[in-house]
Amino acid sequence: MDELDKKYYRIADVSAILGLPASTLRFWEKEFGSLHPKRNAGGQRLYTPSDIEKLRVIRFLIKDKGLTIEGAREHLRSSMQNVDKTHRVISRLGDIRRRINSLIDALDERQRQSRRN
Repeated sequence: MDELDKKYYRIADVSAILGLPASTLRFWEKEFGSLHPKRNAGGQRLYTPSDIEKLRVIRFLIKDKGLTIEGAREHLRSSMQNVDKTHRVISRLGDIRRRINSLIDALDERQRQSRRN
């Protein structure tokens, strides 16, 4: 999971973090009433880490679970806590999988090096 250490992120940054086009983020802002990024004097959207976490949950519901916008909206209304917990568990499992794969790769490399010696 990406560490969100800044107070605000611009839409291009959020787009890169989530792997979604900026147009999708703007569309979801209109569709989901809980998303209200601040705007600077120039009108540019400024997302907080909390906004990004909400977007991660929405992305999970729509992209991973395959819900429609309306389905995701209803799901968020009825069980935001459960969705958030599920999303965190899946994210953690993904992190664990990446770490295990990294360890396997390191062990494979170590074995290759020991065979050469």
